[in-house]
Amino acid sequence: MKARGTWQGMLTVFRFNWPLYLAAGVVLLAALAGIFLLSMPWLKLSCAAMAAGAAYFIFVSLGVSHLVYDRSDLYRWNWFQRALPGMRPQRIVVCHSGFDEVSEALKEQLVPGDCVVLDHYDPALLTEPSIHKARRLFPPTPGTLDAPFDRWPVEAGSADAIFGLLAIHEFRSVEERARWFAEARRCLKPGGRIVIAEHLRDPANFLAFGPGFLHFHSAANWRRCWEMAGLRAADEFPVTPWIRFFVIVAP
Repeated sequence: MKARGTWQGMLTVFRFNWPLYLAAGVVLLAALAGIFLLSMPWLKLSCAAMAAGAAYFIFVSLGVSHLVYDRSDLYRWNWFQRALPGMRPQRIVVCHSGFDEVSEALKEQLVPGDCVVLDHYDPALLTEPSIHKARRLFPPTPGTLDAPFDRWPVEAGSADAIFGLLAIHEFRSVEERARWFAEARRCLKPGGRIVIAEHLRDPANFLAFGPGFLHFHSAANWRRCWEMAGLRAADEFPVTPWIRFFVIVAP
């Protein structure tokens, strides 16, 4: 598998969300021009505030994206030791919502006997523009199976580990995510584990992404989803202040 580039994660975030960064750049330039061209103090102050806000969004959100996706343990995989302690999964299921950045690496790191990659992408259901851009730019890898988020072409009780990494938040309602967890439970072997990683709707992500943090869900919201499916958390831990892993098991 090709090694990740030093700036790959940050550039991917920019590529999927470039209209937002373009708009922020236009606001920044216009506000800077206003500071120098306008004469009224309150207008200069307003422009300075606008410039500060636009610059903060551009540089902080991209800087945090670089720390999370390029500099942290997220794609260095040392978290396996905690998420799957002592396990050598023979069959894994990898779920994504239109952008698969992990299945090849998971197969390389875990060397399972079988890896099923499920694509839950549904343009009628998923509303975020960035996921549609991702799908156009990065088609599914060969062998990926199209699968509704709550009806998988996977045998019951057949998976040692199921992964949903930075993908399941795309389903916007509690009920949809609970149905995803219920289907994961159906496919899980006794003693198996469901591993999800997500940004959370919390202060750290608000400071990093501003109003964009509303696209994420709170830890309590996630807990409600898997408990509705009759599951419980065996462990949870952060990878950076902006990403949290949840390890879910059947009682």
